[in-house]
Amino acid sequence: MKGRKVEVSIEIKRDIEVFIEELRFRKFSDSAYLAKTTLDLLKRIISDSDWTNASDLMEIIRKEGKCLIEANPVETAVGNVIKRVLKIIRDEYLILRGKHAEGDLQESLQNMWLAEGQTDDYGDILPNLKEQIVEGIDELSREIDTSADNIVAQALEHIHSDELIMTAGKSRSVESFLKTAAKKRKFQVIVAESAPFYNGQEMAKSLALNGIETTVIPDSSIFSIMSRVNKVILGTHSVMANGGLKAFSGSHALALAAKHYSVPLIVCVPVFKLTPQYLCSHDQDAFNCFASPEDVMTFGEGKILSDVQIINPVFDYVPPELVTLFVLNIGGNSPTYIYRLLSELYHPNDYVL
Repeated sequence: MKGRKVEVSIEIKRDIEVFIEELRFRKFSDSAYLAKTTLDLLKRIISDSDWTNASDLMEIIRKEGKCLIEANPVETAVGNVIKRVLKIIRDEYLILRGKHAEGDLQESLQNMWLAEGQTDDYGDILPNLKEQIVEGIDELSREIDTSADNIVAQALEHIHSDELIMTAGKSRSVESFLKTAAKKRKFQVIVAESAPFYNGQEMAKSLALNGIETTVIPDSSIFSIMSRVNKVILGTHSVMANGGLKAFSGSHALALAAKHYSVPLIVCVPVFKLTPQYLCSHDQDAFNCFASPEDVMTFGEGKILSDVQIINPVFDYVPPELVTLFVLNIGGNSPTYIYRLLSELYHPNDYVL
């Protein structure tokens, strides 16, 4: 049965508004911060709000979650965490109802075909539901906290001695991955500077200070040098539902060069960056964002600027067929396995809030 309408407290509402401001004005450090902050807010909503059943709780999380997602649709980590929390609520409810045995929550093909789970309105009042949900959220929080360490722990499986590795731009995951491997392996790294932001230079400096033999190249030299490279290792902003990447601008050209020379492309990415969204040609605003063209051409060149339109996109789309392997915090997986991971992480009814 449906319960009464539930609202969050004024204190939580105020914190949500502060977080929305951070999202709108991009006042955050990275995706991990967004994931943790979103999860903490949802945990407070679950712990402090006066809801009576899972249906009421999911309704209020969808309501507040929509506000967070609409504040910055490009940052998919926020929506991913919200949808994973909704999956936790559904799973814990079904466990307490006895419809699933714990550890066997994945619906069979027959049940999915018959839509067996669609008939439950999640309206029953169950004891210990809040405690079970909070425990599930704490487990998700630990997963996010340890994701970087679990990715780095796999470095020696993928990097071998005397290899020439190429990367581009600056990724904290890739940086830690290479530094960890350098403790026991001797290899060389080529870093494409990733114009017009040139954060590849910062990446190269950090690797060189760690004792790794590093060379910086302009983006225009990627194709000419790729034939000598053993593997390409990149980070990414998001992994789309089809296994494609939403990565930094210029990564598509790098991936095409790697494909041409049959160089493996490895992507280091935590599971919370896997999103059930697809790239839609009519919805580019939700996929990309654009930086100031000042980095491409200075405003001082007024005469030229009056005759041209300069677009400076932040992200590129890399199709799944250009990716060889994902190094996730739960292990290595190919792009073709992403659909299976998504079915375990998210419920189909929560793909669109």
